[in-house]
Amino acid sequence: MRVGSNPEKVSGSIDLNNYHRIIVPVYIPNFEGYFKDSFETFKLCIASLLLTVHSKTRITIYNNNCHVDVKNYIDEQFNTSQLIDQVFHSKENLGKINAFLAASKGNLESLITVTDADVLFKIGWQTNVEQLFVSFPNAGMVSPVPISKFYKSYTANNWAYGLLKGKIFFDKVINPEALEKFDNSLGNAKSLFDPIHLEKYLVLKNKENSAEAVMGCGHFVATLRREVFDIGTSEPSYFKIDHAIENKFIDIPNENLGFLRIATKENYAYHMGNAPEKWMYDEFELLKSNKEDIFLTHLPKAQQLSNVSTKIGKLIISLLNRKIIRIRVLNYLGLNSKVNY
Repeated sequence: MRVGSNPEKVSGSIDLNNYHRIIVPVYIPNFEGYFKDSFETFKLCIASLLLTVHSKTRITIYNNNCHVDVKNYIDEQFNTSQLIDQVFHSKENLGKINAFLAASKGNLESLITVTDADVLFKIGWQTNVEQLFVSFPNAGMVSPVPISKFYKSYTANNWAYGLLKGKIFFDKVINPEALEKFDNSLGNAKSLFDPIHLEKYLVLKNKENSAEAVMGCGHFVATLRREVFDIGTSEPSYFKIDHAIENKFIDIPNENLGFLRIATKENYAYHMGNAPEKWMYDEFELLKSNKEDIFLTHLPKAQQLSNVSTKIGKLIISLLNRKIIRIRVLNYLGLNSKVNY
Protein backbone atom coordinates (compact mmCIF):
# COMPACT_ATOMS: atom_id res chain seq x y z
CA MET A 1 0.00 0.00 0.00
CA ARG A 2 1.28 3.47 -0.89
CA VAL A 3 0.02 6.58 0.88
CA GLY A 4 0.51 9.93 -0.81
CA SER A 5 2.85 10.89 -3.65
CA ASN A 6 6.63 10.90 -3.56
CA PRO A 7 7.66 14.61 -3.67
CA GLU A 8 10.73 13.76 -5.75
CA LYS A 9 8.39 13.07 -8.68
CA VAL A 10 7.62 16.80 -8.78
CA SER A 11 11.18 18.11 -8.44
CA GLY A 12 13.07 15.02 -9.46
CA SER A 13 15.78 16.57 -11.65
CA ILE A 14 19.35 16.39 -10.35
CA ASP A 15 21.16 19.70 -9.87
CA LEU A 16 24.85 18.85 -10.13
CA ASN A 17 27.23 21.47 -8.71
CA ASN A 18 30.45 19.55 -9.31
CA TYR A 19 31.96 18.14 -12.50
CA HIS A 20 34.98 16.04 -11.47
CA ARG A 21 34.64 12.61 -9.80
CA ILE A 22 37.63 10.74 -8.36
CA ILE A 23 37.35 6.99 -7.76
CA VAL A 24 39.74 5.23 -5.39
CA PRO A 25 39.43 1.43 -5.10
CA VAL A 26 41.37 -0.08 -2.21
CA TYR A 27 42.20 -3.66 -1.23
CA ILE A 28 44.14 -4.14 2.01
CA PRO A 29 42.95 -7.47 3.51
CA ASN A 30 45.59 -7.60 6.27
CA PHE A 31 48.80 -5.97 7.47
CA GLU A 32 51.21 -8.78 6.69
CA GLY A 33 53.74 -9.48 3.92
CA TYR A 34 52.96 -7.47 0.79
CA PHE A 35 50.31 -5.45 2.66
CA LYS A 36 52.47 -4.69 5.72
CA ASP A 37 52.65 -0.92 5.05
CA SER A 38 49.87 -0.51 2.49
CA PHE A 39 47.59 1.21 4.99
CA GLU A 40 50.14 4.01 5.39
CA THR A 41 50.37 4.63 1.65
CA PHE A 42 46.57 4.60 1.41
CA LYS A 43 46.34 7.24 4.15
CA LEU A 44 48.89 9.39 2.33
CA CYS A 45 46.91 8.96 -0.88
CA ILE A 46 43.61 10.12 0.62
CA ALA A 47 45.18 12.93 2.61
CA SER A 48 47.03 14.24 -0.45
CA LEU A 49 43.81 14.12 -2.48
CA LEU A 50 41.88 16.13 0.08
CA LEU A 51 44.61 18.78 0.14
CA THR A 52 44.93 19.19 -3.63
CA VAL A 53 41.45 19.00 -5.22
CA HIS A 54 39.13 21.92 -5.91
CA SER A 55 35.65 22.42 -4.48
CA LYS A 56 33.89 21.16 -7.63
CA THR A 57 35.27 17.67 -6.95
CA ARG A 58 33.70 14.66 -5.28
CA ILE A 59 35.48 11.47 -4.22
CA THR A 60 34.29 7.85 -4.18
CA ILE A 61 36.19 5.25 -2.15
CA TYR A 62 35.49 1.63 -3.03
CA ASN A 63 36.42 -0.79 -0.26
CA ASN A 64 37.18 -4.18 -1.82
CA ASN A 65 36.85 -6.23 1.39
CA CYS A 66 39.59 -4.48 3.37
CA HIS A 67 40.63 -5.15 6.96
CA VAL A 68 38.18 -3.71 9.50
CA ASP A 69 40.68 -1.01 10.54
CA VAL A 70 40.84 0.22 6.95
CA LYS A 71 37.05 0.13 6.72
CA ASN A 72 36.75 2.20 9.90
CA TYR A 73 39.25 4.73 8.53
CA ILE A 74 37.24 5.04 5.30
CA ASP A 75 34.03 5.62 7.25
CA GLU A 76 35.77 8.24 9.38
CA GLN A 77 36.92 10.11 6.27
CA PHE A 78 33.42 9.90 4.82
CA ASN A 79 31.91 11.35 7.99
CA THR A 80 34.38 14.24 8.26
CA SER A 81 35.02 15.34 4.65
CA GLN A 82 32.44 16.94 2.40
CA LEU A 83 34.56 16.03 -0.62
CA ILE A 84 34.22 12.30 0.06
CA ASP A 85 30.53 11.85 -0.66
CA GLN A 86 30.42 8.14 -1.56
CA VAL A 87 31.75 4.97 0.03
CA PHE A 88 31.11 1.45 -1.23
CA HIS A 89 31.80 -1.50 1.07
CA SER A 90 32.05 -4.89 -0.61
CA LYS A 91 32.40 -8.15 1.31
CA GLU A 92 34.26 -9.58 -1.67
CA ASN A 93 37.16 -8.20 -3.65
CA LEU A 94 35.49 -7.42 -6.97
CA GLY A 95 38.62 -5.88 -8.47
CA LYS A 96 39.67 -2.43 -9.55
CA ILE A 97 37.79 -2.21 -12.86
CA ASN A 98 34.40 -3.14 -11.40
CA ALA A 99 34.91 -0.44 -8.78
CA PHE A 100 35.53 2.07 -11.57
CA LEU A 101 32.50 0.88 -13.53
CA ALA A 102 30.15 0.91 -10.54
CA ALA A 103 31.10 4.42 -9.47
CA SER A 104 31.41 5.99 -12.93
CA LYS A 105 28.10 4.70 -14.28
CA GLY A 106 26.30 5.73 -11.11
CA ASN A 107 27.48 9.34 -11.20
CA LEU A 108 27.06 12.30 -13.53
CA GLU A 109 30.39 14.15 -13.52
CA SER A 110 31.94 14.97 -16.92
CA LEU A 111 35.47 14.10 -15.82
CA ILE A 112 36.34 10.93 -13.92
CA THR A 113 39.74 10.31 -12.37
CA VAL A 114 40.61 6.69 -11.68
CA THR A 115 43.50 6.13 -9.33
CA ASP A 116 45.26 3.40 -7.43
CA ALA A 117 45.24 3.67 -3.65
CA ASP A 118 48.99 4.29 -3.48
CA VAL A 119 49.25 7.57 -5.40
CA LEU A 120 50.62 10.73 -3.80
CA PHE A 121 49.09 13.80 -5.43
CA LYS A 122 50.93 17.11 -5.77
CA ILE A 123 49.64 20.67 -5.80
CA GLY A 124 48.42 21.61 -9.27
CA TRP A 125 47.72 18.12 -10.57
CA GLN A 126 44.01 18.71 -11.12
CA THR A 127 44.37 22.21 -12.61
CA ASN A 128 46.97 21.08 -15.13
CA VAL A 129 45.10 17.92 -16.09
CA GLU A 130 41.84 19.79 -16.61
CA GLN A 131 43.59 22.47 -18.62
CA LEU A 132 44.74 19.84 -21.11
CA PHE A 133 41.10 18.87 -21.70
CA VAL A 134 40.50 22.54 -22.54
CA SER A 135 43.58 22.89 -24.72
CA PHE A 136 42.99 19.52 -26.43
CA PRO A 137 39.20 19.03 -26.85
CA ASN A 138 40.04 15.70 -28.55
CA ALA A 139 41.58 14.39 -25.33
CA GLY A 140 39.78 11.50 -23.65
CA MET A 141 42.47 10.40 -21.19
CA VAL A 142 44.95 12.64 -19.37
CA SER A 143 47.43 11.70 -16.67
CA PRO A 144 49.36 13.96 -14.27
CA VAL A 145 52.33 11.60 -14.65
CA PRO A 146 54.34 11.70 -17.91
CA ILE A 147 55.93 8.36 -18.82
CA SER A 148 58.25 8.59 -21.81
CA LYS A 149 57.96 4.95 -22.91
CA PHE A 150 54.20 4.96 -23.52
CA TYR A 151 54.21 6.89 -26.80
CA LYS A 152 53.06 3.80 -28.77
CA SER A 153 50.59 2.44 -26.22
CA TYR A 154 47.03 2.95 -27.55
CA THR A 155 48.01 6.31 -29.03
CA ALA A 156 46.82 5.84 -32.61
CA ASN A 157 44.75 9.01 -32.40
CA ASN A 158 47.74 10.99 -31.10
CA TRP A 159 49.78 10.07 -34.18
CA ALA A 160 46.94 10.90 -36.55
CA TYR A 161 46.34 14.20 -34.75
CA GLY A 162 50.03 15.07 -34.96
CA LEU A 163 50.07 14.29 -38.67
CA LEU A 164 46.82 16.03 -39.62
CA LYS A 165 46.26 18.82 -37.07
CA GLY A 166 49.20 19.26 -34.75
CA LYS A 167 52.87 18.50 -34.39
CA ILE A 168 54.93 15.76 -32.73
CA PHE A 169 58.49 16.35 -31.56
CA PHE A 170 60.99 15.36 -28.89
CA ASP A 171 61.51 17.66 -25.92
CA LYS A 172 63.66 17.59 -22.82
CA VAL A 173 62.15 15.77 -19.82
CA ILE A 174 61.28 18.44 -17.24
CA ASN A 175 61.56 16.21 -14.18
CA PRO A 176 63.74 13.12 -14.77
CA GLU A 177 63.99 12.50 -11.02
CA ALA A 178 60.23 11.89 -10.90
CA LEU A 179 60.57 9.27 -13.63
CA GLU A 180 63.28 7.56 -11.59
CA LYS A 181 61.03 7.57 -8.54
CA PHE A 182 58.25 5.96 -10.59
CA ASP A 183 60.67 3.33 -11.84
CA ASN A 184 61.83 2.54 -8.29
CA SER A 185 58.24 2.31 -7.02
CA LEU A 186 57.53 -0.62 -9.34
CA GLY A 187 60.08 -2.83 -7.59
CA ASN A 188 61.21 -4.45 -10.84
CA ALA A 189 64.58 -6.18 -11.02
CA LYS A 190 65.29 -4.44 -14.33
CA SER A 191 64.80 -0.72 -14.83
CA LEU A 192 61.82 0.32 -16.95
CA PHE A 193 63.78 3.19 -18.48
CA ASP A 194 67.00 3.50 -20.41
CA PRO A 195 69.02 6.71 -19.90
CA ILE A 196 67.53 8.25 -23.06
CA HIS A 197 63.99 7.96 -21.61
CA LEU A 198 65.06 10.17 -18.70
CA GLU A 199 66.37 12.77 -21.13
CA LYS A 200 63.66 13.13 -23.77
CA TYR A 201 60.00 12.40 -24.30
CA LEU A 202 57.71 12.76 -27.30
CA VAL A 203 55.42 15.78 -27.14
CA LEU A 204 52.15 16.45 -28.96
CA LYS A 205 51.41 20.08 -29.84
CA ASN A 206 48.12 21.72 -30.76
CA LYS A 207 49.09 24.21 -33.47
CA GLU A 208 45.97 26.31 -32.87
CA ASN A 209 46.82 27.31 -29.30
CA SER A 210 50.43 26.08 -28.88
CA ALA A 211 49.41 23.76 -26.02
CA GLU A 212 51.73 20.81 -25.44
CA ALA A 213 51.34 17.41 -23.78
CA VAL A 214 53.40 14.24 -23.51
CA MET A 215 52.42 11.42 -25.87
CA GLY A 216 50.60 8.58 -24.08
CA CYS A 217 50.14 7.83 -20.40
CA GLY A 218 49.70 5.03 -17.91
CA HIS A 219 46.52 4.26 -16.01
CA PHE A 220 47.57 3.94 -12.36
CA VAL A 221 46.23 7.50 -12.23
CA ALA A 222 44.39 9.14 -15.12
CA THR A 223 41.42 11.39 -15.77
CA LEU A 224 38.93 10.33 -18.43
CA ARG A 225 35.90 11.83 -20.07
CA ARG A 226 32.89 9.93 -18.83
CA GLU A 227 32.07 8.94 -22.43
CA VAL A 228 34.86 6.36 -22.19
CA PHE A 229 32.84 4.53 -19.53
CA ASP A 230 29.36 5.32 -20.87
CA ILE A 231 29.96 4.33 -24.47
CA GLY A 232 33.06 2.23 -24.29
CA THR A 233 31.94 -0.48 -21.87
CA SER A 234 28.75 -2.51 -21.48
CA GLU A 235 29.81 -5.48 -19.34
CA PRO A 236 31.51 -6.17 -16.00
CA SER A 237 35.03 -7.47 -15.56
CA TYR A 238 35.44 -11.07 -14.48
CA PHE A 239 39.08 -10.57 -13.50
CA LYS A 240 40.57 -8.51 -10.70
CA ILE A 241 43.90 -7.14 -11.89
CA ASP A 242 45.15 -9.43 -14.63
CA HIS A 243 44.31 -10.42 -18.22
CA ALA A 244 44.97 -6.88 -19.48
CA ILE A 245 41.56 -5.78 -18.24
CA GLU A 246 42.60 -2.14 -17.96
CA ASN A 247 43.41 -2.22 -21.65
CA LYS A 248 40.00 -3.68 -22.41
CA PHE A 249 37.93 -1.34 -20.25
CA ILE A 250 39.93 1.90 -20.43
CA ASP A 251 42.61 2.05 -23.13
CA ILE A 252 40.82 0.41 -26.05
CA PRO A 253 37.49 2.26 -25.56
CA ASN A 254 39.36 5.58 -25.35
CA GLU A 255 41.16 4.84 -28.61
CA ASN A 256 38.11 3.45 -30.41
CA LEU A 257 36.13 6.58 -29.52
CA GLY A 258 38.71 8.71 -31.35
CA PHE A 259 40.20 10.33 -28.25
CA LEU A 260 43.76 11.39 -27.50
CA ARG A 261 45.79 9.82 -24.68
CA ILE A 262 48.19 12.34 -23.18
CA ALA A 263 49.97 13.46 -20.01
CA THR A 264 51.16 16.69 -18.45
CA LYS A 265 54.78 17.61 -19.22
CA GLU A 266 55.55 18.20 -15.55
CA ASN A 267 55.09 15.43 -13.00
CA TYR A 268 52.16 16.10 -10.63
CA ALA A 269 51.76 12.77 -8.81
CA TYR A 270 53.88 9.89 -7.52
CA HIS A 271 53.28 6.16 -7.47
CA MET A 272 54.31 5.13 -3.95
CA GLY A 273 54.04 1.36 -4.10
CA ASN A 274 53.46 -0.58 -0.88
CA ALA A 275 56.36 0.78 1.19
CA PRO A 276 56.35 4.50 2.13
CA GLU A 277 59.69 6.33 2.17
CA LYS A 278 60.84 9.51 3.91
CA TRP A 279 60.74 11.62 0.76
CA MET A 280 57.03 10.86 0.41
CA TYR A 281 56.31 12.38 3.81
CA ASP A 282 58.49 15.36 2.87
CA GLU A 283 56.45 15.84 -0.30
CA PHE A 284 53.23 15.55 1.69
CA GLU A 285 54.32 18.32 4.06
CA LEU A 286 54.49 20.70 1.10
CA LEU A 287 50.78 20.16 0.44
CA LYS A 288 49.65 21.63 3.75
CA SER A 289 50.23 25.18 2.51
CA ASN A 290 47.96 24.74 -0.52
CA LYS A 291 45.21 27.35 -0.71
CA GLU A 292 44.23 26.88 -4.36
CA ASP A 293 40.63 26.41 -5.42
CA ILE A 294 40.94 26.73 -9.18
CA PHE A 295 38.25 25.04 -11.26
CA LEU A 296 36.86 25.25 -14.78
CA THR A 297 33.91 27.46 -15.61
CA HIS A 298 33.46 25.64 -18.90
CA LEU A 299 34.61 22.23 -20.15
CA PRO A 300 34.65 22.04 -23.96
CA LYS A 301 32.53 19.31 -25.48
CA ALA A 302 34.45 16.19 -26.43
CA GLN A 303 35.64 16.10 -30.02
CA GLN A 304 36.28 12.69 -31.52
CA LEU A 305 38.67 11.98 -34.34
CA SER A 306 37.16 10.02 -37.23
CA ASN A 307 37.51 6.27 -37.67
CA VAL A 308 39.69 6.98 -40.69
CA SER A 309 42.07 9.01 -38.52
CA THR A 310 42.27 6.21 -35.97
CA LYS A 311 43.08 3.72 -38.73
CA ILE A 312 45.81 6.02 -40.03
CA GLY A 313 47.26 6.24 -36.53
CA LYS A 314 47.23 2.48 -36.09
CA LEU A 315 49.06 2.11 -39.39
CA ILE A 316 51.72 4.55 -38.19
CA ILE A 317 52.19 2.60 -34.95
CA SER A 318 52.47 -0.68 -36.87
CA LEU A 319 55.28 0.88 -38.88
CA LEU A 320 56.95 2.20 -35.72
CA ASN A 321 57.06 -1.35 -34.38
CA ARG A 322 59.68 -2.03 -37.04
CA LYS A 323 62.98 -1.02 -35.48
CA ILE A 324 64.62 0.40 -38.61
CA ILE A 325 61.60 2.58 -39.42
CA ARG A 326 61.17 3.62 -35.78
CA ILE A 327 64.76 4.84 -35.47
CA ARG A 328 64.46 6.93 -38.63
CA VAL A 329 61.10 8.42 -37.70
CA LEU A 330 62.12 9.25 -34.12
CA ASN A 331 65.35 10.86 -35.26
CA TYR A 332 63.34 12.92 -37.74
CA LEU A 333 61.20 14.05 -34.79
CA GLY A 334 64.27 15.21 -32.90
CA LEU A 335 65.67 12.23 -31.00
CA ASN A 336 69.09 12.65 -32.68
CA SER A 337 70.39 9.37 -31.32
CA LYS A 338 71.10 5.87 -32.57
CA VAL A 339 69.82 4.25 -29.38
CA ASN A 340 66.68 2.13 -29.36
CA TYR A 341 63.92 4.31 -27.93
